[in-house]
Amino acid sequence: MTHRKFALVASDTPEAAEAKARLEARYGVAAVEDAEVIVALGGDGLMLETLHRFMDHGLPIYGMNCGTVGFMMNQYDEENLGERLAAAQPVTLHPLRMHVETVSGERADAQAINEVSLLRESRQAAKIGIFIDGVKRMDELICDGIMVATPAGSTAYNLSAHGPIVPLGAELLALTPISVFRPRRWRGALLPAHAEVTFVVHEAGKRPVSATADFTEIRDVAKVTVREDQSVDLTLLFDPEHNLEERIIKEQFQP
Repeated sequence: MTHRKFALVASDTPEAAEAKARLEARYGVAAVEDAEVIVALGGDGLMLETLHRFMDHGLPIYGMNCGTVGFMMNQYDEENLGERLAAAQPVTLHPLRMHVETVSGERADAQAINEVSLLRESRQAAKIGIFIDGVKRMDELICDGIMVATPAGSTAYNLSAHGPIVPLGAELLALTPISVFRPRRWRGALLPAHAEVTFVVHEAGKRPVSATADFTEIRDVAKVTVREDQSVDLTLLFDPEHNLEERIIKEQFQP
Protein backbone atom coordinates (compact mmCIF):
# COMPACT_ATOMS: atom_id res chain seq x y z
CA MET A 1 0.00 0.00 0.00
CA THR A 2 1.46 3.40 -0.95
CA HIS A 3 0.22 6.31 1.09
CA ARG A 4 0.10 8.89 -1.68
CA LYS A 5 -3.45 10.00 -0.98
CA PHE A 6 -3.90 11.50 2.46
CA ALA A 7 -6.37 13.73 4.22
CA LEU A 8 -5.33 16.30 6.80
CA VAL A 9 -6.90 17.15 10.14
CA ALA A 10 -5.49 19.63 12.64
CA SER A 11 -6.14 20.93 16.14
CA ASP A 12 -7.38 24.49 16.51
CA THR A 13 -4.03 25.90 17.67
CA PRO A 14 -2.33 28.48 15.41
CA GLU A 15 0.72 26.24 15.06
CA ALA A 16 -1.31 23.26 13.82
CA ALA A 17 -3.48 25.41 11.52
CA GLU A 18 -0.41 26.99 9.94
CA ALA A 19 1.22 23.58 9.48
CA LYS A 20 -1.93 22.27 7.81
CA ALA A 21 -1.97 25.19 5.36
CA ARG A 22 1.70 24.66 4.44
CA LEU A 23 1.24 20.93 3.87
CA GLU A 24 -1.88 21.48 1.77
CA ALA A 25 -0.01 23.95 -0.42
CA ARG A 26 3.00 21.69 -0.76
CA TYR A 27 1.44 18.27 -1.28
CA GLY A 28 -2.23 18.73 -2.05
CA VAL A 29 -4.62 16.60 -0.03
CA ALA A 30 -7.50 14.22 -0.62
CA ALA A 31 -10.97 14.26 0.85
CA VAL A 32 -11.41 11.69 3.61
CA GLU A 33 -13.58 9.49 1.40
CA ASP A 34 -10.79 9.34 -1.19
CA ALA A 35 -7.84 9.08 1.19
CA GLU A 36 -5.71 6.08 2.07
CA VAL A 37 -4.44 7.58 5.30
CA ILE A 38 -5.28 10.47 7.63
CA VAL A 39 -2.49 12.77 8.77
CA ALA A 40 -3.32 14.38 12.12
CA LEU A 41 -1.53 17.56 13.23
CA GLY A 42 -1.60 18.37 16.93
CA GLY A 43 -0.94 16.60 20.21
CA ASP A 44 -2.24 13.49 21.91
CA GLY A 45 -5.63 15.12 22.53
CA LEU A 46 -6.08 15.68 18.81
CA MET A 47 -5.00 12.10 18.08
CA LEU A 48 -7.59 10.80 20.53
CA GLU A 49 -10.29 12.95 18.92
CA THR A 50 -9.25 11.79 15.44
CA LEU A 51 -9.34 8.12 16.41
CA HIS A 52 -12.88 8.53 17.75
CA ARG A 53 -14.03 10.67 14.84
CA PHE A 54 -12.84 8.25 12.16
CA MET A 55 -13.35 5.00 14.07
CA ASP A 56 -15.77 3.68 11.45
CA HIS A 57 -13.71 4.69 8.40
CA GLY A 58 -11.04 1.98 8.70
CA LEU A 59 -8.25 4.39 7.72
CA PRO A 60 -4.80 4.34 9.34
CA ILE A 61 -3.82 7.55 11.12
CA TYR A 62 -0.36 9.10 11.07
CA GLY A 63 0.15 11.86 13.63
CA MET A 64 2.70 14.66 13.58
CA ASN A 65 3.31 16.55 16.79
CA CYS A 66 2.23 20.19 16.81
CA GLY A 67 1.13 20.04 20.44
CA THR A 68 2.71 19.71 23.87
CA VAL A 69 2.99 16.00 24.67
CA GLY A 70 2.69 14.04 21.45
CA PHE A 71 3.28 10.59 22.93
CA MET A 72 1.18 9.06 20.14
CA MET A 73 2.59 11.38 17.47
CA ASN A 74 5.58 11.33 15.13
CA GLN A 75 8.04 14.20 14.92
CA TYR A 76 6.80 17.10 12.82
CA ASP A 77 8.74 17.42 9.56
CA GLU A 78 7.41 18.71 6.25
CA GLU A 79 10.08 16.99 4.16
CA ASN A 80 9.47 13.68 2.33
CA LEU A 81 6.04 13.13 3.83
CA GLY A 82 5.04 10.68 1.11
CA GLU A 83 8.11 8.54 1.75
CA ARG A 84 7.53 8.63 5.51
CA LEU A 85 3.95 7.47 5.09
CA ALA A 86 5.04 4.62 2.81
CA ALA A 87 7.67 3.45 5.31
CA ALA A 88 5.56 3.91 8.46
CA GLN A 89 4.87 0.87 10.62
CA PRO A 90 1.30 0.05 11.71
CA VAL A 91 0.19 -0.54 15.29
CA THR A 92 -3.29 -1.96 15.86
CA LEU A 93 -5.27 -0.92 18.94
CA HIS A 94 -8.63 -2.11 20.25
CA PRO A 95 -10.84 0.30 22.20
CA LEU A 96 -12.65 -0.47 25.42
CA ARG A 97 -16.43 -0.67 25.38
CA MET A 98 -18.22 0.66 28.44
CA HIS A 99 -21.79 -0.32 29.27
CA VAL A 100 -23.48 1.71 31.99
CA GLU A 101 -26.64 1.35 34.06
CA THR A 102 -27.58 4.50 35.96
CA VAL A 103 -29.34 4.87 39.30
CA SER A 104 -32.52 5.87 37.43
CA GLY A 105 -32.37 2.71 35.27
CA GLU A 106 -31.07 4.27 32.05
CA ARG A 107 -28.54 2.36 29.95
CA ALA A 108 -25.77 3.70 27.74
CA ASP A 109 -22.67 2.57 25.85
CA ALA A 110 -19.46 4.37 24.98
CA GLN A 111 -15.97 3.53 23.71
CA ALA A 112 -12.58 4.47 25.12
CA ILE A 113 -9.15 4.31 23.54
CA ASN A 114 -7.25 5.36 26.68
CA GLU A 115 -9.31 4.42 29.71
CA VAL A 116 -12.67 4.06 31.41
CA SER A 117 -12.66 5.80 34.78
CA LEU A 118 -15.12 5.98 37.66
CA LEU A 119 -14.92 9.05 39.90
CA ARG A 120 -16.78 10.23 42.98
CA GLU A 121 -19.12 13.18 42.35
CA SER A 122 -19.34 14.50 45.89
CA ARG A 123 -17.25 15.13 48.98
CA GLN A 124 -17.80 11.54 50.12
CA ALA A 125 -15.59 8.69 48.96
CA ALA A 126 -17.01 6.16 46.54
CA LYS A 127 -17.68 2.58 47.57
CA ILE A 128 -17.27 0.20 44.66
CA GLY A 129 -17.45 -3.58 44.33
CA ILE A 130 -15.25 -5.23 41.67
CA PHE A 131 -16.11 -8.33 39.64
CA ILE A 132 -13.80 -9.92 37.03
CA ASP A 133 -15.54 -12.23 34.56
CA GLY A 134 -18.44 -12.52 36.98
CA VAL A 135 -16.29 -13.45 39.99
CA LYS A 136 -16.31 -11.05 42.94
CA ARG A 137 -12.70 -9.98 43.50
CA MET A 138 -13.27 -7.12 45.93
CA ASP A 139 -16.38 -6.58 47.98
CA GLU A 140 -15.80 -2.89 48.62
CA LEU A 141 -13.12 -0.47 47.46
CA ILE A 142 -13.34 2.89 49.26
CA CYS A 143 -11.68 5.46 47.04
CA ASP A 144 -11.91 8.57 44.90
CA GLY A 145 -12.28 6.31 41.87
CA ILE A 146 -10.91 3.50 39.74
CA MET A 147 -10.04 3.00 36.07
CA VAL A 148 -9.41 0.38 33.42
CA ALA A 149 -6.66 1.47 31.02
CA THR A 150 -5.49 0.06 27.69
CA PRO A 151 -1.76 -0.31 26.93
CA ALA A 152 -1.93 2.83 24.76
CA GLY A 153 -3.68 4.67 27.59
CA SER A 154 -1.43 3.33 30.33
CA THR A 155 0.95 6.30 29.95
CA ALA A 156 -1.86 8.85 30.33
CA TYR A 157 -4.22 9.24 33.33
CA ASN A 158 -3.32 5.74 34.48
CA LEU A 159 0.34 6.69 34.94
CA SER A 160 -0.63 9.85 36.82
CA ALA A 161 -2.59 7.65 39.24
CA HIS A 162 0.56 5.51 39.76
CA GLY A 163 -0.69 2.69 37.57
CA PRO A 164 1.71 0.45 35.59
CA ILE A 165 2.89 1.19 32.07
CA VAL A 166 1.71 -1.72 29.91
CA PRO A 167 3.71 -2.58 26.76
CA LEU A 168 1.79 -3.00 23.51
CA GLY A 169 1.33 -6.65 22.65
CA ALA A 170 1.23 -7.65 26.31
CA GLU A 171 -2.50 -8.49 25.99
CA LEU A 172 -3.14 -6.87 29.37
CA LEU A 173 -5.33 -4.16 30.86
CA ALA A 174 -4.41 -2.05 33.89
CA LEU A 175 -6.93 -1.88 36.73
CA THR A 176 -5.82 1.14 38.76
CA PRO A 177 -7.44 2.69 41.84
CA ILE A 178 -7.45 6.44 42.47
CA SER A 179 -6.69 7.67 46.02
CA VAL A 180 -7.52 4.46 47.87
CA PHE A 181 -8.70 4.67 51.49
CA ARG A 182 -9.56 0.98 52.04
CA PRO A 183 -8.00 -1.50 51.49
CA ARG A 184 -5.18 0.93 52.16
CA ARG A 185 -2.32 -0.86 50.45
CA TRP A 186 -4.15 -2.10 47.35
CA ARG A 187 -2.37 -0.82 44.21
CA GLY A 188 -4.53 -2.37 41.51
CA ALA A 189 -4.10 -5.34 39.16
CA LEU A 190 -3.07 -6.40 35.68
CA LEU A 191 -5.84 -8.26 33.87
CA PRO A 192 -5.98 -10.33 30.67
CA ALA A 193 -7.12 -8.23 27.72
CA HIS A 194 -10.18 -10.47 27.28
CA ALA A 195 -11.36 -9.95 30.87
CA GLU A 196 -14.74 -8.36 31.55
CA VAL A 197 -14.62 -5.93 34.47
CA THR A 198 -17.81 -4.99 36.31
CA PHE A 199 -18.04 -2.24 38.90
CA VAL A 200 -21.02 -2.07 41.25
CA VAL A 201 -21.49 1.23 43.07
CA HIS A 202 -22.59 0.86 46.68
CA GLU A 203 -24.79 3.52 48.28
CA ALA A 204 -25.06 5.15 44.84
CA GLY A 205 -27.66 7.65 46.01
CA LYS A 206 -25.62 8.85 48.96
CA ARG A 207 -22.20 8.51 47.30
CA PRO A 208 -22.78 9.35 43.60
CA VAL A 209 -20.24 8.21 41.01
CA SER A 210 -19.70 9.17 37.37
CA ALA A 211 -18.21 6.99 34.62
CA THR A 212 -16.11 8.41 31.79
CA ALA A 213 -14.93 6.71 28.60
CA ASP A 214 -12.39 9.15 27.12
CA PHE A 215 -14.70 12.08 26.20
CA THR A 216 -18.04 10.58 27.24
CA GLU A 217 -19.15 11.11 30.84
CA ILE A 218 -22.25 9.56 32.38
CA ARG A 219 -23.24 10.62 35.87
CA ASP A 220 -24.97 8.81 38.74
CA VAL A 221 -24.02 5.30 37.66
CA ALA A 222 -25.05 2.16 39.52
CA LYS A 223 -23.21 -0.48 37.48
CA VAL A 224 -20.47 -0.25 34.85
CA THR A 225 -19.14 -3.08 32.69
CA VAL A 226 -15.91 -2.72 30.69
CA ARG A 227 -14.29 -5.01 28.17
CA GLU A 228 -11.98 -4.74 25.17
CA ASP A 229 -13.87 -4.48 21.88
CA GLN A 230 -12.02 -6.89 19.59
CA SER A 231 -14.43 -6.15 16.75
CA VAL A 232 -12.89 -2.68 16.28
CA ASP A 233 -9.37 -2.26 14.86
CA LEU A 234 -7.69 1.15 15.09
CA THR A 235 -4.45 1.54 13.15
CA LEU A 236 -1.78 4.09 14.01
CA LEU A 237 1.28 4.64 11.81
CA PHE A 238 4.72 5.38 13.24
CA ASP A 239 8.13 6.12 11.82
CA PRO A 240 10.25 2.96 12.15
CA GLU A 241 12.86 4.60 14.38
CA HIS A 242 10.32 5.86 16.91
CA ASN A 243 7.36 3.52 17.10
CA LEU A 244 4.79 3.41 19.89
CA GLU A 245 6.09 0.19 21.44
CA GLU A 246 9.55 1.74 21.76
CA ARG A 247 8.03 4.85 23.34
CA ILE A 248 6.19 2.80 25.95
CA ILE A 249 9.40 0.96 26.88
CA LYS A 250 11.40 4.20 26.92
CA GLU A 251 8.83 5.92 29.14
CA GLN A 252 9.52 3.41 31.90
CA PHE A 253 13.12 4.58 32.18
CA GLN A 254 12.45 8.30 32.35
CA PRO A 255 13.80 10.08 35.45
